[in-house]
Amino acid sequence: MNTTQINVEQEEKMVNDEFQSLLDAYLSTKHRKRVDIITKAFNFAKHAHKGVRRLSGEPYIMHPIAVAKIVCCEIGLGSTSICSALLHDVVEDTEYTVEDIENMFGPKIAQIVDGLTKISGGIFGEHASAQAENFKKLLLTMSDDIRVILIKIADRLHNMRTLGSQAVNKQYKIAGETLYLYAPLANRLGLNTIKTELEDLSFKFEHPEEYQAISQKLAATQEERDILFDDFAAPIRAELDSLGISYEIKQRVKSPYSIWRKMQTKHIPFEEIYDILAVRIIFEPEEIDTELNDCFNIYVKLSKIYTSHPDRTRDWVSHPKANGYQALHVTLMSKQGEWIEVQIRSRRMDDIAEKGFAAHWKYKDGEKTENASEMELDKWLATIKEILDDPQPDAMDFLDTIKLNLFASEIFVFTPKGELRTMPAGSTTLDFAFSIHTFVGSHCIGAKVNHKLVPINHKLNSGDQVEILTSKSVRPTREWLNIATTAKATTKILSILRKEEREARKKGEEILDEFFQKNDIVKDTLAIDKLCSVHGVAKSDALYVAIAEGKILLGREDIDALKEKAEVIGWKKLFSFGKKTKKQHKKAKETVGPDFDKKKLLSLTEDSVQNKYILCDYCKPIPGDTVMGYIDDDRHIVIHKLQCPTAERLKANRGNRVLGAKWEMNRTMLFPVSIYVKGFDKLGLLHKMTEVISHLHGVNIRKLEVECDDGIFECTIQMFVHDTKEVDEIINSLREIPDVKEATRI
Repeated sequence: MNTTQINVEQEEKMVNDEFQSLLDAYLSTKHRKRVDIITKAFNFAKHAHKGVRRLSGEPYIMHPIAVAKIVCCEIGLGSTSICSALLHDVVEDTEYTVEDIENMFGPKIAQIVDGLTKISGGIFGEHASAQAENFKKLLLTMSDDIRVILIKIADRLHNMRTLGSQAVNKQYKIAGETLYLYAPLANRLGLNTIKTELEDLSFKFEHPEEYQAISQKLAATQEERDILFDDFAAPIRAELDSLGISYEIKQRVKSPYSIWRKMQTKHIPFEEIYDILAVRIIFEPEEIDTELNDCFNIYVKLSKIYTSHPDRTRDWVSHPKANGYQALHVTLMSKQGEWIEVQIRSRRMDDIAEKGFAAHWKYKDGEKTENASEMELDKWLATIKEILDDPQPDAMDFLDTIKLNLFASEIFVFTPKGELRTMPAGSTTLDFAFSIHTFVGSHCIGAKVNHKLVPINHKLNSGDQVEILTSKSVRPTREWLNIATTAKATTKILSILRKEEREARKKGEEILDEFFQKNDIVKDTLAIDKLCSVHGVAKSDALYVAIAEGKILLGREDIDALKEKAEVIGWKKLFSFGKKTKKQHKKAKETVGPDFDKKKLLSLTEDSVQNKYILCDYCKPIPGDTVMGYIDDDRHIVIHKLQCPTAERLKANRGNRVLGAKWEMNRTMLFPVSIYVKGFDKLGLLHKMTEVISHLHGVNIRKLEVECDDGIFECTIQMFVHDTKEVDEIINSLREIPDVKEATRI
């Protein structure tokens, strides 16, 4: 027998042993014992992936088996999900089709495999539009059958566990995507253990040094935590034994990622994090109906031993979280003078905390309380469907809105009739109004919170009783988008605003058409551009809206401007949608390149910026900034700084319209720029600053605003400069002044 044969036999044994391990795990669950169909799915997948290997070198079939084991053991799903996990890559990676799967395994497994195939690969492509489409597919399949996303999360968990075999750039992409989407999704579905592992693995690959340092410190301090836990738990055991219940008590250590996040947000070292240790009590109630009382009976026993913190009791037993989590959290003072959190749960609550909604199926028989949690899941999925029904046209806005719905820190508020409602932490009265009904939200003028009158931007707290006040004369405005924090409210406000803007544009265009006809003026792009220029608006849409709202009243000045010989602002003539001469066509092609050729590099001189292009009003680029050009809907070229938030969206979403650009520095024109300065308020300091700017650098100050409070001053200075080099020189000179602690360009 040669070496090749031995290796083949060893691999065959390894694969079969791994599959047998999956079967043994499945047979130990309470699910129906459908071994035949699982074995059939394994053999089919094994044959389909024959000869294919993973980057690690092992046979590919080891990956579907590993995903199926996660689905079975760590999420607690049954045979349908296990079969789907074994088959999840067959349609994407082999010549078999969904129809083949349906013929062999039935419609349900085929539907789940089809859903998994649609969301295969990365959620995020190179463009935001692709991201949004993939995200929509994921959410749509999830709302059809929750098992699709549970298996997808299992697939991602195994990929993260074996990420070391990938190239470094792939590691960054997959880890970033996992932290951005999959960990919050796992959290929202109650998969706490998987959520924590996904976060830690992402952290390990994105910040390996920090992960290693925290892991080493956790290991080094483990012994002293063990001693603290033993001392803390000993009297608790004695009290619980007197209750005569079956229980276990164990310590829970904060994850490296959670520790690192706290270090970052609080700006503190590892040594100053005092809640690394927590204690968990898991008990077996004699009957399901008594578990709530048992939680509080245990709490009473604990409070006889240790003093509890009055502000740190969290009753998730009576009011479960939206992801189904139930437990009673109390914080107790140890004999060593340290606050320690104790989580009190029944075995059922613990299963649901670790395995999420899937664990409810384990307790179906005679279970009364799983319905409330399933209703919460249904509510969440209903909100997702609502957003999918009316997605924002801007792909990045869509992603941002959906992401709002993944982070599930919650508060509890009451209606005037005492009905309990769950809201995301940070919700405003406006969010609450939209959660009741779109009509209530769109006409909200304020609220009574605990019988006191508050505005629509008032932030709600747990336990508040809220009565929404409405008026038919009130309508949503763009300012409301800065007040709304929930996905539902944001989506509804945008939908109403878009509808009103469409109606206003239509009305404004009708008024303008009538004006043109009445005064015998030809309506073309040149005429519209001329009116935009006369009234200082950027686009035709803005012109129509302003006319509809009465902000622009068309009259004799407009007629005179339109009837003048077509002296149109330089380059705008090139983009007229009317007839062009051959010379104009050639010039237009030279300006933007054939078919928006991205290789064309715009050369930005002071003259071209003044006559040919539009500078972004938000980022206000100046010579020396790294910039790009963007061809907008009206064929105008807008210049943005590369890191401008608008530019970030445009690069991701409309990359085909982006042009390279560079400045030609000849220092003949001045550009507006603003500088922010902060420091200690001292007599004569402002004089020193203006001396530096005006006398040392010869720069003209346009505007200066100063505010002082408790010996600290903040100052915004607007000035005219030639380029970024001049700005940097001024900032460096300002920083050299004693008592100036911060100077930056806005």
